[in-house]
Amino acid sequence: MAFSPLPLAYCTNVHPCRAVADVPAMLDRHAVEVRERCGFGLSMGLWLPAAAMAAPDAAEVVGRALVSRGLSCHTLNAFPFGDFHGTRVKEQVYLPDWSDRRRLDYTLACARLLAAILPPDCEGSISTLPLGFKGFDHGPGFMAACADALLTCTRELAALEASTGRTIRLALEPEPCCILETTAETVAFFTALFARAADAGLEREARRHLGVCYDVCHQAVEFEDAATAIAALAAAGVRINKVQISCAIEATDPTDPAQRDALLAYVEPRYLHQTFARTADGSLHHAVDLTPDLIADPAWHVRAPWRIHYHVPVDAERIGPLRTTRGDLERALAAIGTLDYAPHFEVETYTWPVLPGADPVDLASGIAREMTATRALIRNIP
Repeated sequence: MAFSPLPLAYCTNVHPCRAVADVPAMLDRHAVEVRERCGFGLSMGLWLPAAAMAAPDAAEVVGRALVSRGLSCHTLNAFPFGDFHGTRVKEQVYLPDWSDRRRLDYTLACARLLAAILPPDCEGSISTLPLGFKGFDHGPGFMAACADALLTCTRELAALEASTGRTIRLALEPEPCCILETTAETVAFFTALFARAADAGLEREARRHLGVCYDVCHQAVEFEDAATAIAALAAAGVRINKVQISCAIEATDPTDPAQRDALLAYVEPRYLHQTFARTADGSLHHAVDLTPDLIADPAWHVRAPWRIHYHVPVDAERIGPLRTTRGDLERALAAIGTLDYAPHFEVETYTWPVLPGADPVDLASGIAREMTATRALIRNIP
């Protein structure tokens, strides 16, 4: 079974962090309590914005904060570059994209920090955005610029491994409405990227250091079959460096007023909630965000079911009249278990602060339930 022996991680992008000095307090206020409620060891999937990474003592502060609290970190989330807890994040989370030098510099700063704080005999992973957002205008040289940046990243990660002995793997995270959103698009891009790497004499290094972050919620929203998607990545030689354990919302019958009323509670101003519907003939329809107008649109009521990119607690199969994609999570983990290597696992429900009905004071309890349920789920995969 390809399940990592490392402690299960949860992603700290659920907690505000604007400077490296916020990390010790964040661990004290949240992570330590989550661990106590779980009753077992866990790891931190740290998110640090670019502003925090700019601190010259970032690795020292973070490493000391982890060690002194008996915590560890083997994976970073380097997807959000700026403030992930601002009033409005939405599509700005995809900036800067991989054609912008700032994205490369931020990612390499994360890699150097991770190499410095990794536990002994442990590889590291860093998740990042899937090149950019389809809703933005990109020039004709965009894909080539992204590929060049990723090959530069490959060289730097290989050099970092040579100098420190620490292997850091980058994980591009396909997401609905992004440049890489489907598994087919992801395989096509990596096939071209590895060919470009071969021309540059970097194919071995690219295959070692570059791969994907399989966010289960994202591919479920796309109505992809997890086993088929994971098999396609494996057949193409694209390594899954990280799995983000997550669930989406599903409205099975949008003609039901109770389901539509429930969906209205999930319309909120901070994050983007891409919405997909699959009709009986298998065709997909999508909207970039969940809005009251979309929920009220009769043309969308006949398209069912709906799946919404809104990360909800992974221990829940239903939330009121709505379902979740927990079944997809179970199937994805079973498929991951057939691989001959062990991706890193990270629970990522960053939406707790905006989740309808959630108690922000008792955040640790909700995260602990997710971690406990996920641990049990992994252990029960046949």
